[in-house]
Amino acid sequence: MELSFYGLAGFPMVEPGDDLAQFIIDAIKDNKRQLQDGDVIVIAQKVVSKAENRYLDLRTIEPSERAIELSKKVQKDPRKVQAILNESNEVVRAVPGVLIVEQKNGFVQANAGIDQSNIDVPGVDPEEVCLLLPENSDESAAKIREKIRGASGREVGVIINDSLGRPWRVGTLGLAIGVSGFTALEDYIGGQDIYGRELQVTQVGAADELAAGASIVMGQTTEKTPVVLVRGYHPKEPMEDGLKGVGPLIRAKEFDLFR
Repeated sequence: MELSFYGLAGFPMVEPGDDLAQFIIDAIKDNKRQLQDGDVIVIAQKVVSKAENRYLDLRTIEPSERAIELSKKVQKDPRKVQAILNESNEVVRAVPGVLIVEQKNGFVQANAGIDQSNIDVPGVDPEEVCLLLPENSDESAAKIREKIRGASGREVGVIINDSLGRPWRVGTLGLAIGVSGFTALEDYIGGQDIYGRELQVTQVGAADELAAGASIVMGQTTEKTPVVLVRGYHPKEPMEDGLKGVGPLIRAKEFDLFR
């Protein structure tokens, strides 16, 4: 297998209500690329959230007693802590400077994915505004994929990625939080290795691996490359509708060794 990652240069700044799928279609043409069957388009969560107007004005937040107490422990703005709680199912870890939660869609991550970097709302102090994750990243990915398929006639996959930390390692990594068009988790259990030994536990987080590779191309600071075209990936199962999105990548709580 030979994989190629193409960052789509010149991508416009995204505002609430923008047609992100059309922006991607136009950017592919502007970069003199043509979609092929099997291509995967990886999109940074931030531009999806911006297009979906997932901005939150912290001045509208009234922190609860729980948020105020927790804010003292984690040393964060109690309004932001309240916003994190509003977007979470449960608190997993809380120590000075760090608040790890299970976000509403099942992702275990810092701050429920709420971020204040690379956002700007005219007339609002940057410290008073933040950006939430998409309400449902799988649905967002599916809608974008459908429009791109309709315009191109090509069977493509779509990943929405975000930067998450990892329990065993230092540094963030691009991971999939929304998937459409292909199986996010490839299951090789029951297959054989090169010596004929039956595989007992091997499952490959294909969507996460593609998301991580694309994240290197996107960058984390001033690169302005929120969309990456991946070519050469051949999914274990054919691209089709009705698959399970990112769900198979999320480890069930009862199997999570850190909770």
